[in-house]
Amino acid sequence: MKREHATLLIGEMLDRLEEQQWPVGLVTEVHLFGSYLRGALDVGDIDVVVQHITDTEWLRHVLSAMTSGSDGYVLLRQALRGRRRGFSFQFQQRDSLEAEGFELLLLWRAGEPVSLARERLAALVPDADAGPVERDFVLPAYEQLASSLPRPVRIDLHRLCTEERAHVTAIPLPSEEPRSVTATEHLKRRWIGHSPLRGAAAAALAHLENTGRPLGRTIVHGKPLAPGTSDSEQSCFIDLRWHYWSRMQRYFDDGQSWFEVLPATPRQPLHALLITPRSGRG
Repeated sequence: MKREHATLLIGEMLDRLEEQQWPVGLVTEVHLFGSYLRGALDVGDIDVVVQHITDTEWLRHVLSAMTSGSDGYVLLRQALRGRRRGFSFQFQQRDSLEAEGFELLLLWRAGEPVSLARERLAALVPDADAGPVERDFVLPAYEQLASSLPRPVRIDLHRLCTEERAHVTAIPLPSEEPRSVTATEHLKRRWIGHSPLRGAAAAALAHLENTGRPLGRTIVHGKPLAPGTSDSEQSCFIDLRWHYWSRMQRYFDDGQSWFEVLPATPRQPLHALLITPRSGRG
């Protein structure tokens, strides 16, 4: 995105910080890093580090998310960015990023007026010579999609691949519908016709079907395609937009493949990563 648009998005995030509604009111620090901080005129994602405290309601929310296997930070991420896309949030990662040598700029700290954050933002000088920051923990298998992968995901994939425990394949997903009646009924029960999640799930199921994988042994975004089957009977987990990524290691350790459908963007049509255990049955 153009730097001007990125600046607008950051300004809108500061508006939400100023309102201090829950859970944004838990935020204690916001830092910028990456290509925007370096002054790049074209920014991939806006890299933001967020530090926060917890309260009883947040702990209850996180526990519920852990129980369901979903990402507890979805709520805070959406509260900070609103309906906008283009942010890459790193939560509670200030110390680890600084230890790795990343340059961070404090944009806002709890107790400061947001006007001070706006002054810091305005003081950042564009630099025509500053290109995009090369993303770390990137391997050739998913290099072209690296901008769509959150940093914690890249770290997980890099570890699994360098330890020779996983094989990762990037797959373009055309807009298709599965032929299976069971799959079609499953999609109909869960999503309305024009839902982006439905389209992503349909494309994933169609791909697995076209490549000869048994759909009856597939979990689709947290629910088995074949009712009444247990986790141990599954061979592949289809996840949409990283929602269940926190479950990946458990299923992977059981020898199951993971099929992660990445969010589509105007510049990047629908793609998926097929993550297969090297010694698994998936």
